[in-house]
Amino acid sequence: MRIDIFIYKIRKECFVKKKGEHLFMADKIIENNQVSIMGEIISGFTFSHEVFGEGFYMMDVLVKRLSDSADRIPVMISERLIDVTQDYQGEYIQIQGQFRSYNRHEEKKNRLVLSVFAREVSFVEEETDKMKSNQIYLDGYICKMPVYRKTPLGREIADMLVAVNRPYGKSDYIPCICWGRNARFTSGFEVGGHVQVWGRIQSREYVKKLEGDDTEKRIAYEVSVSKLEYEQ
Repeated sequence: MRIDIFIYKIRKECFVKKKGEHLFMADKIIENNQVSIMGEIISGFTFSHEVFGEGFYMMDVLVKRLSDSADRIPVMISERLIDVTQDYQGEYIQIQGQFRSYNRHEEKKNRLVLSVFAREVSFVEEETDKMKSNQIYLDGYICKMPVYRKTPLGREIADMLVAVNRPYGKSDYIPCICWGRNARFTSGFEVGGHVQVWGRIQSREYVKKLEGDDTEKRIAYEVSVSKLEYEQ
């Protein structure tokens, strides 16, 4: 397949080529979604899918916060990066990769499923620096108008959905939550605006209402934003 038939949904200015510089689109797109987490493996491996003979599996990693709480983060990993026949529960691992999404059809609706896609892994003795155990950088575009609100305690929050491009014309849709002055800042954002986000991945439990009086506990994943930049 010729490279020139690949379709990339990224603005042309992202690929301005300086004199003497060689720019590869796939590398550029990988750079716009970077994740680094370090934590404890707390599950076994569950088969996800296979691509050209390469098996991909899911596992959960518990990443501590500066407080006493922790985030349970799902990780998709190739059988070529780790021996999926072994039990690594209780061991600590460093993972570099991307935060990815896909739509799962359930209950007559599409549900956004998020996980860290591992590109590099290494085992570590233990968590040594909580400040660096959960970091993410996204470079993408606003695909829904941010929703600003105040909590009953007066805390300012804004939710936004960021589309981050991937090779072969695909995109990942990442929910982000902003706080305080960053939440107020998002009120000037427009759909299609270019945004860069720095923060961490967090997990949050919520109760999903089902038919009748039935409810179900679920976990949502989102990026808690510590810094962001925006341009139209």
